[in-house]
Amino acid sequence: MLSRACLVAVLAGLATAAPASAQDSVAQFYKGKDINLVVGSSAGGGYDTYARLIARYMGSYIPGNPTIVPQNMPGAGSNKAGGYIYSVAPKDGTAIGAVFPGIILQPLIGDVPTPHDPSKFIYVGSANSDAYMCVARKDAAVHTFKDLLTHVLIIAGGTEGATTHDLPVIENNLLGAHFRIVTGYPGMHEDTMAIEQNEVQGVCGYGWASLESQHPDWLTRGFINIVVQESVKGYSKLNAMGVPRTFDFAKTDEERKILELVYSQGVFGRPYVLPPGVPADRVAALRKAFMETLHDKALLAEAAHMRLDIDPISGEDLQALVAKLYALPPSIAARTKQALIYKPPQ
Repeated sequence: MLSRACLVAVLAGLATAAPASAQDSVAQFYKGKDINLVVGSSAGGGYDTYARLIARYMGSYIPGNPTIVPQNMPGAGSNKAGGYIYSVAPKDGTAIGAVFPGIILQPLIGDVPTPHDPSKFIYVGSANSDAYMCVARKDAAVHTFKDLLTHVLIIAGGTEGATTHDLPVIENNLLGAHFRIVTGYPGMHEDTMAIEQNEVQGVCGYGWASLESQHPDWLTRGFINIVVQESVKGYSKLNAMGVPRTFDFAKTDEERKILELVYSQGVFGRPYVLPPGVPADRVAALRKAFMETLHDKALLAEAAHMRLDIDPISGEDLQALVAKLYALPPSIAARTKQALIYKPPQ
């Protein structure tokens, strides 16, 4: 008969054997393999920059140390990449999507069918929460949000589901803004080029992190005005600059609830997803590696040099947030759908 001490030792060994065995299994699977990181935007923009930074470090935190290979798949407001990850990519943990947050809400509040079900994605995590804003060239007639109530601002935008499309549309329909959207730009890199070349006068759904990392000179040389924050609570740096929030222009409780729903995508600013069906042990390993990567001192130093904001959200927390959004009353989703129908200003 086993002594009490021996029994405790045996039980302790059994308790640690399973996790160790799972880690060994994951390491054995990933050893010598590549993970394709499918980026749903064009090269050179903020999403691409974050994805490539993460790719340089994350492999060393995954058991088996696979190589992470970024590849760009822009199109349809990141829905092309989302559809690929959901339906085509292998469901074994060798494909991760870096997608726009708008595609997570699109089936809930949009009218255009999507090739994926975001409530069934497996969420690895998000690199940060984004602070969205509208910016305009200094030589445009619009300098403040109040100007938008009487003046048209021509802005660059993506297709439905992209923040550059959905946020200004909701602000037109709910708040009386006059954004005229020129669609068809595949990513923020092209949006900002269009502003510099005076093809358009500005852009909305633009993240503060992208401005700081890609175009910090726009502020220092006075090239743009930050017209408004597209946010419920605002971002500390923008609040300190006195930039107003669109949320403060809402007049009814329903308008505020709709804005809260649409702006929730800013909370999961840069989400990374897996297709449904990836084995649980690999999901756990990738989620753990993602969070460890975004706390890596060398990565944080590089991100600081590149002026990238790192504020990660765990895959578990992101999964819970998406589940909460998909459990909202249908009436709010229906009203939001109506408010996302673009009607060019007269």
